[in-house]
Amino acid sequence: MNSRMHLIARLALVLTLALSAGCQKKETRWDEASAAAKSAATNDVPAPAKTDGSKLNAFFPADGAGGYARVFTQEKAGFVEAKLQKDGAAVATLSISDTEGDAAAKQKFDGATDKVGGAPLVAVGKNQSAALVGRYQIKVSSQSLDADARKGLLEKFDLKGLAKL
Repeated sequence: MNSRMHLIARLALVLTLALSAGCQKKETRWDEASAAAKSAATNDVPAPAKTDGSKLNAFFPADGAGGYARVFTQEKAGFVEAKLQKDGAAVATLSISDTEGDAAAKQKFDGATDKVGGAPLVAVGKNQSAALVGRYQIKVSSQSLDADARKGLLEKFDLKGLAKL
């Protein structure tokens, strides 16, 4: 009986292999999308180099202006962030990001009707204001400041210097 079981198992294995050898996998839309993405990725031009974050620090509003203290919290290639504090309490978050090679980041400024220092200005939700200065997006986020106050803070950035960078 044991040899009979082995024979049946072997026949089942041979039959399974024979049937599966003749089957071809039908491509799904996911396979096609993956292949297209891999093809596009190999043809892409390398992303442009982002500005060193330490070079962006100089364009933030001056520390101490209006009783505010500026505390840098993050710095990496293409991005710098600082917390603006008054009397030790966080008032706003300020940031500069390099949008070079990021068309989506620049697109949100296409319909801008307001300006700050000649740069297009947009509201991002109800607590953020952003401007596009050349290839750099500057942003002020605050739960307590209104749009006019956020715009006033954006005006305190060195917009002309940033535009020349």
